[in-house]
Amino acid sequence: MDKLAIDGGTPVRTKPFPKWPIHGEVEQKLLMEVLQSGEWGGTARIKLAELEEKFAAYHDAKYAVTVVNGTVAITVALQAAGVQPGDEVIMPPYTFIATASSALMFGAIPVFVDVDPDTLLLDPDKVEAAITDKTKAIIAVHIAGAPANMTRLKEIAQKHQLRLIEDAAQAVGGRWENVGVGAIGDLGTFSFQSSKNINSGEGGMILSNNEAVAEMAWSLANVGRIREGGWYQHEHIGWNLRMTEFQAAILLGQMTRLDEQIALREKNAKLLTELLQDIEGIEVFKRDPRITTHAYHLYMFKIASGWTDRVSKDDLIAKLGAEGIGASPGYVPLNKNKAVLAEIEKWTGKRREFDCPVSERASEKEVLWLVQNMLLGTDEDIHEIAKAIQKVMRSYS
Repeated sequence: MDKLAIDGGTPVRTKPFPKWPIHGEVEQKLLMEVLQSGEWGGTARIKLAELEEKFAAYHDAKYAVTVVNGTVAITVALQAAGVQPGDEVIMPPYTFIATASSALMFGAIPVFVDVDPDTLLLDPDKVEAAITDKTKAIIAVHIAGAPANMTRLKEIAQKHQLRLIEDAAQAVGGRWENVGVGAIGDLGTFSFQSSKNINSGEGGMILSNNEAVAEMAWSLANVGRIREGGWYQHEHIGWNLRMTEFQAAILLGQMTRLDEQIALREKNAKLLTELLQDIEGIEVFKRDPRITTHAYHLYMFKIASGWTDRVSKDDLIAKLGAEGIGASPGYVPLNKNKAVLAEIEKWTGKRREFDCPVSERASEKEVLWLVQNMLLGTDEDIHEIAKAIQKVMRSYS
C-alpha cells in the first residue's frame, strides 16, 4: 500500500484544479460598455433587462427580477407569495443558513423537515406531517445543483393551498423533467455569489410564471414602486434591493459559457461516480431519473454505512488534503444551529426542536463535498480524485 502523503509519502496530486471564476474578453467588453455609458445603477435597465430576459428564458420562466443577493431573493419571494410574520415555512435543515435567515428576516418561522437519505433533498413523504394551520409555504432546496422532487412537492403544495418556493441558489441551469428550476414552483430564487456556477461577486434573481407575484417581487425590490407608475409613486412598502448594471454585464458574459460548463460538469461527475462506486467504504448518491440536468455546484459523496465508526470525516478530509484533494465537511444542519433556534424562539416565544436524524448523520459522520470547479478539469483530474480517495480509504482497511 502506498504511504499516505500525510505520513510523508508522495501525494497523488500537486497541481491546482481549474481556477474560479472563469472570465475573459466578453466580460471586459460588457463591463466597458457599462462604464462608458455612465448608466451604472439598478434603474438604468439596459444590461439588467437583457439579463432578466435571457436568464428567465433559459429556465423556462416568463418573469425575472434581479436583486442584490440570493438571501434577499428568498425573502422577497416569500413576501411576494403572501407569507406574513408568524407564518410557518417548511424547509430542509441540510442547507445554507440563508434559507432560514431569509424567512426569519421578517418573522416568518422555519419548520425543518428532514431530507431523503439517498439524495439529501427535502423528503416529500415527511412534508405533509409537518403542515399546520400556520403553514403558508414550502421551500424546496436544490442542494448541490440537484433538483428536488418537484412533482411530488407541487402536488402537496396544491393540495394544501401552499406556496412552493424553489431555493435554486446552487442550481443555475438545472432541469427537472426537462423544465428549468425556478419555473416549476410559484417562485424560484438564485444566487450569483462568488462560488456559484455563474457569478457576479454578489447578486440574486427571482423567477416566476405568475405575473402577479412577479410584479409584487419587483415592487418590493424597487422601493414599493410599480412598473408603470411614477418615480415617487410607492404603492407598497419596499426597499432598494436592485442589482447594478455592472453585475448584469458580468453575468451576461458568464452565461455565454454556461452550456459548455454544465456539459463538462455532467460528464466529469458521471465519470467520478463510476470510479467511486467501486471503492470500498465509499457510497455515491442516487440520481433521480427525472433530473434532466444536474447543475453540480457540488459533488457530494459519503462514507459508507458500517465504516463511519472507523473513518472520521475530519481525518479523511485531512488525509485527502495532503494528497492534493480539498474536500469540505459540508453543513451543520440548521435544526442544530443555535443562532437559528434562538431567533425562532425570539419570534415565537417558544423553544422549538426538530427531529432530523438523516441531516444530522450526514453532517456529523457521512457526507463530504467537492466544489464545482474541480469538475471543470480533465479526465486525468477526475481519475486523480478517485485515486486519492481510494488510497486513503485503503489505509483504514
